[in-house]
Amino acid sequence: MTPDQTPAPRTDVTFASGGAQCAAWLYLPAGYSPTAPGPIIVMAHGLGGVREERLDAFADRFSAAGYACLVFDYRYFGASGGEPRQLLDVASQRADWKAAVSYARSLPEIDPDRVVVWGTSFSGGHTIVTAADDKRIVAAMAQCPFTDGLASGLTMSPLVSAKVTARAVRDVIASRLGKGPIMIPTYGAPGSTALMTSPDAAAGVQALIPEGASYPKDVAARIALQIPREFPGRKAKDITCPLHVVICERDTVAPPKPTQKHVAKAPNAEIKLYDAGHFDIYVGDWFERSVTEQLDFLTRTVPLA
Repeated sequence: MTPDQTPAPRTDVTFASGGAQCAAWLYLPAGYSPTAPGPIIVMAHGLGGVREERLDAFADRFSAAGYACLVFDYRYFGASGGEPRQLLDVASQRADWKAAVSYARSLPEIDPDRVVVWGTSFSGGHTIVTAADDKRIVAAMAQCPFTDGLASGLTMSPLVSAKVTARAVRDVIASRLGKGPIMIPTYGAPGSTALMTSPDAAAGVQALIPEGASYPKDVAARIALQIPREFPGRKAKDITCPLHVVICERDTVAPPKPTQKHVAKAPNAEIKLYDAGHFDIYVGDWFERSVTEQLDFLTRTVPLA
């Protein structure tokens, strides 16, 4: 296969996970076939995000270079099925990752032993866990990954943390009474009751949304009780495949120092430090740098045949 100059065409596909259908885009560059299977990059978004929020920008570049991509929405989000909507649950999302990797391996055009996992922000943590648990993964990439729930929780002021926790408890009680979820915004202005309230959060999230589009930006509040108990970065030491990690040194959502400490323990880690904020990496010059260095990593660790 030779790298294409334009993104590969994408098709809409679905795969089953947890009794629901997850929607995905499948990019298959020219040259992939059952007699010449190639590698694939499995991709998903961060906290409450959907595919349309700049994941296509990354997949376009990867597929233009000749790599197949599977870009999926978690159940309960975007075009995927599942009820209630906007239910953000760590165990469910990690199960969706396993289902996505399994589906990718089932495709006749794909080499099942050349699956790469790619995650960003909250899904960067899922990428670390997936690569640690599945030794068939050939390479992993995580940008500004969520690695340490306690550190992320401490980015909130005590007052905001108390208000978020109170809403999360109300949501848990409502769910046990059979009522619908009590929602919380994924982002908001500093001091507001939201999951991300750094000064750059609102503008950062809004910059990811295509012009004229609108996506729900709230989630079931119970996730706020899960986040402080999650430490996906601790699994980095168990990753045996090559791992590429981009850390934004001015990240106020996924604190950089704990992330660097965790991922440095991975035997084959390649760590890139950017003088950037958490949301900068999706657009403009920081996007160009990140995607270029990720492609360099891919060509060295998962070369096209």
